Amino acid sequence: MKNIQILAISGSLRVNSANTNILKSIGEMTDDSVDFQIFEGLDTFPHFNPGVDMDNEKVALFRKKVKEADGVIFCTPEYAFGIPGVLKNALDWTVSTGEFNDKPVAAISASPLNTGGDKALASLILTLTALGTYKNEKSLLSIPNIKQKINGEGALTDSLLKKDLELILNNLLEQVKEKRGGIV
Repeated sequence: MKNIQILAISGSLRVNSANTNILKSIGEMTDDSVDFQIFEGLDTFPHFNPGVDMDNEKVALFRKKVKEADGVIFCTPEYAFGIPGVLKNALDWTVSTGEFNDKPVAAISASPLNTGGDKALASLILTLTALGTYKNEKSLLSIPNIKQKINGEGALTDSLLKKDLELILNNLLEQVKEKRGGIV
């Protein structure tokens, strides 16, 4: 059987973003049975416009990567009580084509605030629900005070966070195995 394909999507475009670094840390937790890839290029997508649905190669590549993935994991900051526009825009491009339908997902928000980006997580969950994704209560994680849990190089320094990330990864992998009928 082929390796499990996990696509990771960061809601942040910042260099050395805590959210992207969290995804990198999760990728380092995988073993040889998992192919883990972080998607880059959300900032190259045009504004969502159903009138030009299939005309953009970056959007087509995104759709292809999502379709090929066995599972998708998101990590996003919170901007103005929601997810960043680039992430919402990318998800909007998949509404009519269904790449996320019945796809196992995990959703993480990370914030320097005590709230952990809970409003962004709630917003992301609403959108992922509209897209028909497959998730459970163990698929979601809000990380407060992120700046105290990673160092300047982006490495995790908090053992409890590492354990939480391992749990969310393992849950996603279990969901993928369920979808595959228990076959890895």
